[in-house]
Amino acid sequence: MTQKNDAQRARKPRNTKGTILRLMQTMMHDYALFILALALTLVGNLLALVGPSLAGEAIDAIGAPGGIAWEIIIRKCVLMLICYALSAVLTYLLSLLMIHISRGVVYRMREQAFDRLMRMPVGYYDRHPSGDIISRISYDVDTVNTSLSNDIVQILSTIVTVVGSLGFMIAISPKLLTVFCVTVPLSIYAARRRATVTKPLFRERSRKLGELNSMVEEQLSGLTTLRAYCREDASIEKFDVINEEAVEAYYQSEYEGSVVGPLVNFINNLSLALVSVFGALLFCAGQMTIGSISSFILYSRKFSGPINEAANVFAELQSALAAAERIFALIDEPIETEDAPDAHALDDVDGHVELEHVTFGYEPGQPILHDFCVDAKPGRLIAVVGPTGAGKTTLISLLMRFYDAQQGDIRVDGNDVHALTRDSLRASYAMVLQETWLFHGTVYENLIYGNEHATREQVIAAAKAAHADGFIRRLPQGYDTLLTDDGANISKGQKQLLTIARAMLLNSRMVILDEATSNVDTRVEKLIQKAMRNLMAGKTCFVIAHRLSTIESADEILVVDHGEIVEHGTHQELMARKGFYYNMYRAQFE
Repeated sequence: MTQKNDAQRARKPRNTKGTILRLMQTMMHDYALFILALALTLVGNLLALVGPSLAGEAIDAIGAPGGIAWEIIIRKCVLMLICYALSAVLTYLLSLLMIHISRGVVYRMREQAFDRLMRMPVGYYDRHPSGDIISRISYDVDTVNTSLSNDIVQILSTIVTVVGSLGFMIAISPKLLTVFCVTVPLSIYAARRRATVTKPLFRERSRKLGELNSMVEEQLSGLTTLRAYCREDASIEKFDVINEEAVEAYYQSEYEGSVVGPLVNFINNLSLALVSVFGALLFCAGQMTIGSISSFILYSRKFSGPINEAANVFAELQSALAAAERIFALIDEPIETEDAPDAHALDDVDGHVELEHVTFGYEPGQPILHDFCVDAKPGRLIAVVGPTGAGKTTLISLLMRFYDAQQGDIRVDGNDVHALTRDSLRASYAMVLQETWLFHGTVYENLIYGNEHATREQVIAAAKAAHADGFIRRLPQGYDTLLTDDGANISKGQKQLLTIARAMLLNSRMVILDEATSNVDTRVEKLIQKAMRNLMAGKTCFVIAHRLSTIESADEILVVDHGEIVEHGTHQELMARKGFYYNMYRAQFE
């Protein structure tokens, strides 16, 4: 039902005029170049429009009363050659200029989109698949780029040619122009009728391609698990269904869009036939010369030809507008709420973290944490344990202000987090997550990611403390070894060690470890716990752990179940109570 509703929303007509205006505003960033493009379009097409008039005069010179006027014919032909040559040169320069303008437009659109992605709240990525986001800043932007560099030139030329041809035809024979009073409105009506059909289809096509990208990315990222469960055939079947929907959406949009060109072409050919018939009647009545009729027919071709060509690029333009709408929708997404006007930076951090009666839920009316209270004194290690879905990771998101609590207060060193700048608050934490993230770069560059001023000696010391120095030195280029594809050339455990060493290099007074040792063996895990305990002396540490043996030395253990703290105390105190924690601990070793 949800997918059906999404499809219906995608098919609703949107603000096409607004999209065109925004594209024009983006193009007008290079104001001088855009004015130059308009000038080249105007001059180039006007030069081409002089040709039919010169041709008509040359034809009339053939039947001159005194015989063929060769001098006039040669002069008119030379002028025609010069005009057409200059028009071709200016059109070529216009194409180059539009490519340059479209390149700037695409650069700014991608820049704005990526800048917005960096400023959006974390919740946006929980609701939107990454494949669709990637599709918007790659495929959709490329679609707009193609349209700007090709279709816009065609449209500008069409406007000048149609208006110019109309002026020449009025000067030659206003009577013969009445033919177009019927055929032109008919062409416009046909094109607009098709627009109401094709626009939502092209929007649907972009959406389906985004779904296809999301599915492919999801399957490739989990390829090892997919093969382990022998789900290759099921994955292929799922891909075939989504691929069929994408192909069908592509076919429907192209099919409906392709109807416009032949339809408008038929109407234009009809107008040409009517011009020929009525022109012949006017010639017989002595109201027009053969040359005038010839010029009028050539201008009518120039008048109707661009309209037909514009109809042929109409489908591409509709696709570009649908793509632009998706890009602008991304750019218009609300960013993370701004810091309060009087917010100040968190300096000289002690690490005293307090949560008082905090309630939070991702969806209204569905709280994850209920009346949550924590008092973490500076330098203490607070462990958070509980069953899956109890709200442990949600607590971390609140501490980092990835989300804001609906009720209650969170304070750091007595400061309400809403009175602090987000950057200073987050910089006060060093965080290591279960899901490791390494970028394309050397081991050394990944380690200094959060502290670019760290010396090589400090990097090596942190790597040794995290027990990563040994395997790093065994790599082909040691600390200068290039990590590719999120560290695919090293093991998961080694990646985890690197992220721990990276966190150790930060000068943060508070540390968050979310299952940070889940990918290392028990022996290394014990060593890391001791090393981190020494390095984090005097720092407040929040540890989320499923292996309860790793947090036995914690200063305080919070036992969370269904978003509430059901028990708290040291390991010995909780074991002595023989309650929830006692049962969890026994279950791991029995």
